[in-house]
Amino acid sequence: MQKLLDGHNVEERNRTFDLMASSNLFILKHIGGDKFLGADYNQTMEAQREITMDRIRFLTHKGVFRGWLTKNDPETALANSAVHECLGTFDHSLGIKIGVHFHLWGGAIKYLGTERHHKKWLQDTEDYNVKGCFSMTELGHGSNVRGIETITVYNASTQEFIINTPCESAQKYWIGGAANDATHTVVFSQLHINGKKEGVHAFVVQIRDEKGQVCQGIRIADCGHKIGLNGVDNGRIWFDNVRIPRENLLNSVADVTVNGDYISQIEDPEQRFGAFMAPLTSGRVTIATNAVYNAKVGLATAIRYALTRRAFSLSQNTSEVLLLDYPSHQHRLLPLLAKTYAVSFAAVQLKKIYVNRTSADSKLIHVLSSGYKAMCSWHNLNTLQECREACGGQGLKTENRVGQLKAEYDVQLTFEGDNNVLMQQVSKALIGEYFAAKRKGTPLVAFGLKHVNATNASIQTLQNSSALQNKDFQISLFQLRERDLLHRLAAEISDKTSKGTSMAEAMLRSYRLAEDLGHAFSERCVLETFIGVEEDQTDTSIKYLLGKLRALYVLSSIDERAVFLRYGYITPSQAQAIQLEITRLCAEIRPHVLALVDAFGIPRGLLGPIAFDWIKYNSWDYAENKKESRESPSSIITARL
Repeated sequence: MQKLLDGHNVEERNRTFDLMASSNLFILKHIGGDKFLGADYNQTMEAQREITMDRIRFLTHKGVFRGWLTKNDPETALANSAVHECLGTFDHSLGIKIGVHFHLWGGAIKYLGTERHHKKWLQDTEDYNVKGCFSMTELGHGSNVRGIETITVYNASTQEFIINTPCESAQKYWIGGAANDATHTVVFSQLHINGKKEGVHAFVVQIRDEKGQVCQGIRIADCGHKIGLNGVDNGRIWFDNVRIPRENLLNSVADVTVNGDYISQIEDPEQRFGAFMAPLTSGRVTIATNAVYNAKVGLATAIRYALTRRAFSLSQNTSEVLLLDYPSHQHRLLPLLAKTYAVSFAAVQLKKIYVNRTSADSKLIHVLSSGYKAMCSWHNLNTLQECREACGGQGLKTENRVGQLKAEYDVQLTFEGDNNVLMQQVSKALIGEYFAAKRKGTPLVAFGLKHVNATNASIQTLQNSSALQNKDFQISLFQLRERDLLHRLAAEISDKTSKGTSMAEAMLRSYRLAEDLGHAFSERCVLETFIGVEEDQTDTSIKYLLGKLRALYVLSSIDERAVFLRYGYITPSQAQAIQLEITRLCAEIRPHVLALVDAFGIPRGLLGPIAFDWIKYNSWDYAENKKESRESPSSIITARL
């Protein structure tokens, strides 16, 4: 089961976990001979940043990052992804710091640059001789990259670009690595050539010299303390007439000649802009997969605790009941367990599509990565919150990880794209394909939308257990929802545009339908992937459990989404039957939960102490900062007499 969940490079993951466990840089504490790994979030911000860089130096020295940028085959990319997921599971700051350096800075050099940039920067980046960051976000512009205000002009007489921050809202903001460590950055800026605005382009700028001093024309300030991710030195950058060589334009998409002529093989400005946004796709893929792994940490901890913690007796002279034997506790955690399996399979499939991508896959990857980034990061935060509550007071202790992970991963909901905006982007892509097919008089094919060509027939009103757990019933219901929401959104937009509203404004005013459609598309794709994994199994026990988990994922999703009842995809009596079926499925899965969370493959040392012998770990023998009377019992008695 672990091989199915991880999807690739299980041995590489185990080696990475073992490497971390071999160094005191990664060990949080020893309790009774047991070793617990993790970051110390009680340290100061400065100390967290310093030890994050120490860990990166250790990993670099061990050769962990060898080939991350200089090898190009899909097998290497998947192996690197496996290692990165392990490092992010240990500490989000470590994962983000490495991700900014390799995926954003390194990815920009690799995919937006050409051979001259590759020769100059990639090997030094891989060896950490150069420390890179990624300057896209500004104080006044986050998701709206088209609107960034940093300006770059070209001086033909010196063959240099000159970069300026024209106003305070144009300062680069939240730039990971900029405050302390980065030596170079990729700056996204509006390029002006001979008075004409050519749109957003990317430039390589050195921001610190070999001695770590800030370069001339650069101003850097710290973003300060955050609710999480304090091991990452986020900074703000201003550019004051910063001159860089003409060759520092990353020119795979467009170039400027020595004489100052602008050239590009992509004539359409929209397509050019899309090409410059390519590095963000890898970030969204990475966020989706890392989010899933931390949901696994929360669930493994909370479920293990619930298998040993007891509360209340049902009658006198009987043992207290295990938390996980309460149906209400099962209902809190087991649907989240099922959804974690579902999104885990989907994230693996997304990674494999991405590393084997061709130019024909760009639209699909954009839409899937947008939907999955939102879906997985929302699921992670919802899971960690429920797990925190399910652990009671123990969930508040940072050593048990669950509560602290909420703060560390909250940022995933908004960086690399606000989740609500991303869901609207998904719908924008779907509605674009829908209207294009209508204009051409051709059936819909892209994004798995062939089912939209079918008649929008209502689903069967069966509500017995076998029908509700049937995969054909489930996929038909998910397709019905997506198909109907797409038709509704198209009708609403058409109505608004027929009255003079622009297409862009009509889409904005239909945001509720658009977000519902984004969820419908993403959840349908996840279900199709789950069914594919399930059908490929020959082991009957695994196939049985996957069927139960798939059914629980689908039915709990239906129970949570108001659109199923709002638009009549199910009847009220079916909704009631679904609630009862969820309770039954939880009871059926309950005997297998320990095996199911062990299949996550999270090492013991990366789970909170409450996942194991929590009485032992909280005993006086292992207590820290002990406080007790120093007087002997006899002196206390004498004093009282």
